[in-house]
Amino acid sequence: MATRLRKTRRLRGGRHMGWGQVGQHRASGHKGGLGVTGFQKHHYSSLLKDEPDHYGHESTSPPHPNITKKWASVRDLDDLFAKLGKEEGGKKVVDLESAGYEKLLGGGKITNAYSVKVGNFTASAEEKLKAVGGEIFQSTTEEKNVEA
Repeated sequence: MATRLRKTRRLRGGRHMGWGQVGQHRASGHKGGLGVTGFQKHHYSSLLKDEPDHYGHESTSPPHPNITKKWASVRDLDDLFAKLGKEEGGKKVVDLESAGYEKLLGGGKITNAYSVKVGNFTASAEEKLKAVGGEIFQSTTEEKNVEA
């Protein structure tokens, strides 16, 4: 069809050009804003429908992984023996790994000799235990950690 015969030629002089009231079909006013405007207000239902994962994070990579480590120092062995230790053949045995402790640290002083089973331990913890006649067993196959 020839351009001169189209309806738009007739509407060009009017202020609406076939879009109703003043200002319609201009800029972004007719759609409630540009981009993500109104996602928490008047476009919330379309947010839920079109982008359900808009907020939050990937469950496979949490933002702050909680790494809980349970360590004990040499100074705590007396209390730990009272709670979960036992005597076997005249030796005082403390099994820290079964109690959930991952590492024995060398902080504090020790007076009693203990036989300690733990996954990891520092060099100073080993020295202090051997100095009073105790011994330490590494209950897993991991190598002994050396104090940094």
